[in-house]
Amino acid sequence: MGALTASLIAMAGLALGWITIEIACKPCLERGREAIDRNLNPDYDPDDDDPRLPLNPNPTPSDPNVPVLSTSSSTVPKLV
Repeated sequence: MGALTASLIAMAGLALGWITIEIACKPCLERGREAIDRNLNPDYDPDDDDPRLPLNPNPTPSDPNVPVLSTSSSTVPKLV
């Protein structure tokens, strides 16, 4: 009877420990599980993550303070 009691106490301790870890690390565990779900989803497209991102990330030449990087030229832009 002592072995049965000890095993029940051990299983209850493991369950309470697991619940404690789940509650304490909830934000981190949720982000990790979401990342795993996205990677295992065959219909997931990473390009659809943030529709507010611009299609062309290069700045427009109308702003004189922002250097425009050209891919067709072999010169290096001088940043001040």
